[in-house]
Amino acid sequence: MPERMVRCVKLQRELPGLDEVPFESDLGRRIYDNVSKLAWAQWAEHLKMVINEYRLNPATLQAQEMIIQQMEAYFFGEGGAPPPEYVAPTQ
Repeated sequence: MPERMVRCVKLQRELPGLDEVPFESDLGRRIYDNVSKLAWAQWAEHLKMVINEYRLNPATLQAQEMIIQQMEAYFFGEGGAPPPEYVAPTQ
């Protein structure tokens, strides 16, 4: 069976899509329909930075709401900018 392809909203090209809806909500469905596996992997890396920089505990409702806001901005908004004080690690 061929891989499901999507026009990735983040990367602006046709790429393999996610294998399943990442979570049950309207946003989860939008991500499934419009985000590639590659962009989802990039989001996972971005999310690590968000959790660390904001010192979030993903078990709390407040952190979960912030993560959802960041996710929506990352894929469908202004891009999910890092916190103002964030300094990217040097290589």
